[in-house]
Amino acid sequence: MHKIVFMFSGQGSQYFHMARALYNDNRTFRDWMERLDNLTRQLSGQSVLEELYSEAHGKGDPFDRTLQTHPAIFMVEYSLAQLLMEAGIVPDVVLGASLGSFAAAAVGGFLAVEDALHAVIEQSMAFEKNCEPGGMIAVLADPVLFAENFLCSNSELAAVNFSSHFVVSAKLGEISEIEAALKRRNICYQRLPVSFPFHSRWVEAARSPFDSFMQSIRIQQGRLPLACCDCTETVLHIPSGYFWSVVRHPIRFLETTARMERAGACRYIDVGPAGTLATFLKYGMSATTTSVVHAILTPYGADRKNLSALLGACQRECA
Repeated sequence: MHKIVFMFSGQGSQYFHMARALYNDNRTFRDWMERLDNLTRQLSGQSVLEELYSEAHGKGDPFDRTLQTHPAIFMVEYSLAQLLMEAGIVPDVVLGASLGSFAAAAVGGFLAVEDALHAVIEQSMAFEKNCEPGGMIAVLADPVLFAENFLCSNSELAAVNFSSHFVVSAKLGEISEIEAALKRRNICYQRLPVSFPFHSRWVEAARSPFDSFMQSIRIQQGRLPLACCDCTETVLHIPSGYFWSVVRHPIRFLETTARMERAGACRYIDVGPAGTLATFLKYGMSATTTSVVHAILTPYGADRKNLSALLGACQRECA
């Protein structure tokens, strides 16, 4: 029997109309999305759902306003986790990468969902009020490339996702120059839909106001182990400053999942908006592993099919 791991991704995985099919079809998912949207409206004065599912936006339009995308990602991930648990797929471990750590901690019982969403919104406000704009670039190359001067002198390493994929963060003025240098070297890259250089020193200005807010939030021992992509360990107690460090320090997803793999076979279920962690894991796992990986949500309209396949696989394993 595989150990079930819910994986929660962060910024850069979002897009307009994400999870629209589940919102239309699944009552549990829709009820949680609407409940969380009501709270978001109270806390920020804005409705995420009105923006996320507006017919004025196409799937390919940039969705990068942090005050909207931070809670949108949280809402989708938490609502999808609730849908799965109601269907009988209950995690043994929750894994949080970057912003996804908030939803993972809420599902794992470390803090109330209302407090987790409030923290997400407060953090987005802290970024928007205190930090200069910037960006992040996913680079399809060996991470040793980061040692070259055009990268290491103008950006910070934000994540290593597998042996030929890493992410850098930089100030807005450096982004185009980095992209031009990558293009000259015929290296594939993608600018992520974010407004700030997360996981870098350039967001430090948001730390103090966010830390001050977090002093009002009650954090407790979790019901489920939490696999942390900051320290790479699985914890039941969240350390002080955790919810800042997960968005400031580099994401160590590859190391975290490698440690989990050494502990035994898992069924990894990506509850993020685009299945990005599932993709990283498929490239990062050993060819001899007996673990399996599932993505549910994608920008390509296969949400219902993917959910049905996952439910069928879990039913067969339990039969």
